[in-house]
Parts: sequence; C-alpha cells; structure tokens
Amino acid sequence: MSQQTLVSVESLATQLGDGSLRLIDCRFDLRDTAAGRQAYIASHLPAAIYADLDKDLSDLSVIGRGRHPLPSASGFAETLSRWGLTPEQPVVVYDSSDGSLAARLWWMLSLFGHQKVALLDGGIQAWVKAGGRTESGWPPDPEPSQYRGRFDVRRIASTAVVAARMATQGGALIDARAPERFRGEIEPIDRVAGHIPGALNRPYVANLRADGRFKPAAVLREEFDELLQDAPPQETLLMCGSGVTACHHALAMQHAGLAGARVYAGSWSEWISDAARPVAKG
Repeated sequence: MSQQTLVSVESLATQLGDGSLRLIDCRFDLRDTAAGRQAYIASHLPAAIYADLDKDLSDLSVIGRGRHPLPSASGFAETLSRWGLTPEQPVVVYDSSDGSLAARLWWMLSLFGHQKVALLDGGIQAWVKAGGRTESGWPPDPEPSQYRGRFDVRRIASTAVVAARMATQGGALIDARAPERFRGEIEPIDRVAGHIPGALNRPYVANLRADGRFKPAAVLREEFDELLQDAPPQETLLMCGSGVTACHHALAMQHAGLAGARVYAGSWSEWISDAARPVAKG
C-alpha cells in the first residue's frame, strides 16, 4: 500500500489478499460510548480489529487536558503491540462514513512515524454500498507484537503554543467544530460555549463531498489556500472540541499537499479548563 492519506473502496478491495494488511475499525458515538463496539460486532470489514476512542486512543485518567487526552507514547505502543502491529505493516483505518473518528488514529499513527497508514474514503458505508464483504462477531485476539515508538511532539500544539499564537497573531488557528458551536449559540458537550479569540471556523464536513467522501486534493488545496492566506501550513494550528475532528483537517491538508499543520490535542475542552482563558462568541 503506497497511500498515506486516503484509500478508495475500489483500491482496498484489491489489497485484501495482502496478508500483512491490517484494518482497524474506529466507529464511536460520543452520546453512546458502547454503540461503536456494538456496530463492530454486528458487522465489520474482514479481519478488522476495533479501536475504542475512549479506551485505546485516549487516556481519560489525565486531568486538565480535555475530554480525549492523548495517551502516553508508551501507552499507545502497548495498544499497538496488543493489536499485533509492526512499524512496517500497512494499515487502513475506517469509521462509519466521513472519517471524523478514524482520522484521529490516522494522525496518531502518523505521529508515531508509521509510514503506511491510510483512511478508507467513505468508511464502511461506502464499502457495503460497493458490495464489499463484511464479517460479524468478535475475532480472536491477534498475536501480540513488540511495537516501540514515540510521538513527534513537533506536530502537537499545547495550550501554551495556542496562547502565544494569540499574542503574536501569527499563522492561523482553525476550529473544525460546527458553526453554531463555534459561534457559541449552542454547546451540547462542553460546559462553556464559544471559541478561542482569533480562531477561524472551517467545519470538518467542509472537507467532504455530498456523498461523504473527501473532496479532490486540488479542491481542498484551493479552499485551504484561501483560508490560510499567506500562512504556511507549518504555522497552522488545528483544533476542535477535544482533538478528534481536528485530525480530519490534518489529513485533508496533507492530502492537498499542505503537510505540517499542528493539532491542538486538548482543543476547546482543554482551553476552557481554566476560567481565566479568554472566550469569544459570534
């Protein structure tokens, strides 16, 4: 597998015979945290394993770092070892359709230096619609591996980095939440509504076509160039509610040839953990 951002249903279908290919199901529902696992048991891509956002892709024991704090490098390495992954192994991640959850694992694996990782464009919905084979039940645990790695911290933005960006007004801070949440009109999840002063709003769904697949790379490039103006991607910070859908922008930008943006891992839910930090609305 040569893809490092997106893989189509058609392309994946031709690669299933590769015994080294590992598929990972990332479906999850913030309102019902058991729903993703239940959906996986009911139907998943052949031999796929399940990644739980709360249990596998976050460390909920960490306080003050938002709703989905990143696990430690050693903790993530333990998860990858439990899944039986090796650094050279090609991996395809997917969720229900739009990639908003699977992009988190794509980003984390990329941070870990895993080269062969792509997101299934359109998710399991596109796979099933195209007649792709699925399985049910919980498969046997894979043979554990010894995966070692560390996160590229240069691609992770801290609250201090975001605060410094506000002070200098350099680069861009892009918020991937829905417009009404960004404006502070509603807030169904976090205790404070609004956004970080100076942030720009581009909902992650703006990366998608009407059928739930990503827009062509050229279209994404044009749209992000217009949004960033003269700001280089390396000076761009991406955020959302808890560091999940921000990864959708990271993938879309890399697919468009604008690699290097940093994700504010704690995002809005970390920012508002200190009442002294400024909040804007509108």
